[in-house]
Amino acid sequence: MAFAELNGVVLHYADEGPRDAPVIAFSNSLGTDFRIWDGVVEALGEQFRTIRYDKRGHGLSTCPPSPYTMDEHVGDFAALLDHVGVGKAIIVGLSVGGLIAQGLTAARPGLARAVVLCDTAHKIMTDDIWNQRIAAVEADGLEALADGTMERWFSNGFRATEIAALAGSRNMLVRTPDAGYVGTCVAIRETDYTDVAKAINVPVLCVVGDEDGATPPDVVRATSEIIPGAKFIIIEGAGHLPCVEKPATLAGHITEFLSASSVV
Repeated sequence: MAFAELNGVVLHYADEGPRDAPVIAFSNSLGTDFRIWDGVVEALGEQFRTIRYDKRGHGLSTCPPSPYTMDEHVGDFAALLDHVGVGKAIIVGLSVGGLIAQGLTAARPGLARAVVLCDTAHKIMTDDIWNQRIAAVEADGLEALADGTMERWFSNGFRATEIAALAGSRNMLVRTPDAGYVGTCVAIRETDYTDVAKAINVPVLCVVGDEDGATPPDVVRATSEIIPGAKFIIIEGAGHLPCVEKPATLAGHITEFLSASSVV
């Protein structure tokens, strides 16, 4: 395990792979930790150096009191990359991690060689939805949202057959600190990156599971259409976390995109 104190919080991270290889840096979704990328990192093999981390309020990282801002999340990611000596990286973000990836690309021009936006958007859901979710967690804890979240996160097939993995993912969600979850909900609610997305000037791949119940394909497609030159792909048989359900497929799309874009 590796930890770094940055921006007043301790971030838990993993820095793996050859030091001289191209860097892929991952930012994960709400209510998860960086283990959701395990299968993708394994499928990528030794051709990349990979950076993963638990954002503030999640996993083994510090959980400050709610609320958080997206600028804080972006600043944490940037500070971590500085800490590990990475000046250029392929940035991969899932859900809120995709917002963080967009924000990082705007805040640190020249850092992103390319961006992969998984199951995310320039604006995720409505204020009312986030307010309802915040109120539910503040009243009854994350357990109140757990079953509905699993339906949004995973495909019907996964929920029917991968019983142990589903239980583990549910455990990961409900063991997220309430303050970390709520604080990040506030950050998402307050973020509209329409103008940021329109200004991205590096190669972008937008990917979504065909059964995503949180950011459905039409939502991700709409974001891809406002990003100049972005490529859009649907992964069949996956929900909101294709990195968990279809890691080899996602890794394959990433490597094909990077090769076709002459990034690596």
